[in-house]
Amino acid sequence: MTDLSKYRNIGIFAHVDAGKTTTTERILKLTGKIHKIGDTHDGTSTTDFMEQEAERGITIQSAATTCFWNDHRLNIIDTPGHVDFTIEVYRSLKVLDGGVGVFCGSGGVEPQSETNWRYADESRVSRLIFVNKLDRMGADFYRVCDQVKNVLGATPLVMTLPIGIEDDFKGVVDVLSRKAYIWDDSGLPENYSVEDVPAEMVDDVEAYREQMIETAVEQDDELMMAYMEGEEPSVEDIKRCIRKGTRDLAFFPTYCGSAYKNKGIQLVLDAVVDYLPSPTEVDPQPLTNPETGEPTGEVATVSEDEPLRALAFKIMDDRFGALTFIRIYSGKMKKGDTILNSATGKTERIGRMVEMHANDRNEIDSAHAGDIIAVVGMKAVKTGHTLCDPKHECTLEPMIFPEPVISIAVAPKDKGASEKLGVALGKMVSEDPSFQVESDQETGETILKGMGELHLDIKVDILKRTHGVELTVGAPQVAYRETITKPVEDSYTHKKQSGGSGQFGKIDYRIKPGEQGSGFAFTSSVVGGNVPKEFWPAIEKGFKEMMETGPMAGFPVLDVEVELFDGGFHAVDSSAIAFEIAAKGAFRQSMPKAGPQLLEPIMKVDVFTPEDHVGDVIGDLNRRRGMIKDQQAGVTGVRIKGDVPLSEMFGYIGTLRTMTSGRGQFSMEFSHYAPCPNNVAEKVIAEVKERNAAK
Repeated sequence: MTDLSKYRNIGIFAHVDAGKTTTTERILKLTGKIHKIGDTHDGTSTTDFMEQEAERGITIQSAATTCFWNDHRLNIIDTPGHVDFTIEVYRSLKVLDGGVGVFCGSGGVEPQSETNWRYADESRVSRLIFVNKLDRMGADFYRVCDQVKNVLGATPLVMTLPIGIEDDFKGVVDVLSRKAYIWDDSGLPENYSVEDVPAEMVDDVEAYREQMIETAVEQDDELMMAYMEGEEPSVEDIKRCIRKGTRDLAFFPTYCGSAYKNKGIQLVLDAVVDYLPSPTEVDPQPLTNPETGEPTGEVATVSEDEPLRALAFKIMDDRFGALTFIRIYSGKMKKGDTILNSATGKTERIGRMVEMHANDRNEIDSAHAGDIIAVVGMKAVKTGHTLCDPKHECTLEPMIFPEPVISIAVAPKDKGASEKLGVALGKMVSEDPSFQVESDQETGETILKGMGELHLDIKVDILKRTHGVELTVGAPQVAYRETITKPVEDSYTHKKQSGGSGQFGKIDYRIKPGEQGSGFAFTSSVVGGNVPKEFWPAIEKGFKEMMETGPMAGFPVLDVEVELFDGGFHAVDSSAIAFEIAAKGAFRQSMPKAGPQLLEPIMKVDVFTPEDHVGDVIGDLNRRRGMIKDQQAGVTGVRIKGDVPLSEMFGYIGTLRTMTSGRGQFSMEFSHYAPCPNNVAEKVIAEVKERNAAK
């Protein structure tokens, strides 16, 4: 298939438990990809094929699959909902052209759906909305539509209305065609009849239809004028306007149903084909300058006749070897081609290419612009690398990954496991860029860093089960930082004279606190040749290297400005190395004088609790040094938003469940660094000293 107008690259994303995986499962059944429907409840769903996913009933990594509907090819990616794995959602959105946001009919717009919606807005991805689980207690389609308006600030364009609700949910009315789709109780998606709109719903349907047409024709001035003069546009014209508005993110066509009960999915699939853009209709990916990361003004036009430009967006290791998932933006890729990885400057030969269906694969010989495929056995490719034609080197806009905020120390239980551990961690780091590994030279411990407790918990589980490495796991550690609070002006001289040529370097400098989030900045205002220009980079390098270990407890230092304003040199004994050593000595000498301060990571916490436990939850967050920012009452409970230090949030899920009889939920993501209170700082420094003494 090479007609790109018939391609749809879509992702399915939502909050935990809104029903993404079940929706994907139903789509695969309807499109004839699978014959027996799997289920997350009993761990048999197709796209959740990791043991850890089947057990916990959650999606951990995004899975890709291809299917066909109405002569269109759909490449679908099912993404995780847990906040610890948002990176998977983020990197999937990067390579998709459209998406389906799934919302729970009773839970509505939940914390994680907000984060994912924000990511999709930033990536300018067109979306449909599917309000799922309308057969559940407390489900309310109209309330969810209001939340989409008020919480997400988006415009839902209602395309279907539910017939009945909760236990009486029978089917949906298609507002555009004024037809009712009613399913029988067999639970099979194909067992439905198309009938006239139930009499009691006629007025509602007409009101929503009018509203829909009014919103749609705003996309076309001529149609709008005709409509205002009383002429109703044709169904084709309305669809064309909806397609344009969806692509421009003016509104989001909204559907309803129950994936679990197989009701309403066909209409969502029709909408994917009718309203979501094909690869040629979205803004092409910008090309960037590999040195600066700035856009060059060029774009990767989606066409087979252009040079090859593709992005590796995910790496997965399975029983067949390393798989690199690639989205091809322009050009063609054939088996046996040699391609260039612009990030490493190395070329690789394309061996086996496969089209993925979750855990199965079909071998293919070639792929072209618009395809999402996987290549087996690529060696030096990492997530976010650009693959291109060696004759036309280019770099696509790279992905930005969040820094880890939590770490644990692990050690293999026996000698044999330590070799296996190294290999396994190498694979896992290339698969998940938000997971980092360091080894502590002095203690020989391996430090794993990640986005949250669940994230690291699952990594340890994968090491144990998939790679057979048993680990001893230490307590979680928080990624503290240090900074300074007052400016210092100082001078430092490094001189060494002992046989042969000596070393000499004198620097006069000012160290002062920088703006929050500015990192490290170095400037020089030396006039005259007191410190020759060629030594400035060495001085900057010396200071920069020392920023890794702060004066209080050896944590990395943030937001410091260093200005070199004078100094002295010796015609023979001065060298770059002498000035680098001088800068390091200066850092050690002056930082303790500059009012050093410990910073701790503050998390943006979003807690959902039933109304009768609000007081307990707020009291508990206050005890954890939290700042409550906002409270919103919903139908089923209250959402509390606040900022809480990460160090106080360990094991919070257990406390929350106990307090709310198992009904509370929460999500958190990193917000910013803030100064630690003195008593906390003293405790942290004492712990670090104790650990160092034990070494």
